[in-house]
Amino acid sequence: MEIKIQSIHFDATEKLQAFIEKKIAKLEKSYEDIKKVEVQLKVVKPATAQNKEVSITVTVPGSTLFVEKVSDTFEESLDLGVDSMRVQLQKFKEKLRNY
Repeated sequence: MEIKIQSIHFDATEKLQAFIEKKIAKLEKSYEDIKKVEVQLKVVKPATAQNKEVSITVTVPGSTLFVEKVSDTFEESLDLGVDSMRVQLQKFKEKLRNY
């Protein structure tokens, strides 16, 4: 599984990148055949609360799954995003099983 992290208009710290990789790696428990994961981190202007946006794009054979979350911190956005991506992956897996 290839993990690509993009931070738009700022530099992500190594600590944040390590956190992202650790969280994203857990998605493989839900679905083993993940080819590529792209994580985009963006600070939404103006600088208010709820301005950290995380987009997660997961490429699996035959489909691309996408989720986007906004909250106060990147860690919180990523947690929410990974949770909803896990749900999407499980639904996708169910669909494959039913065919």
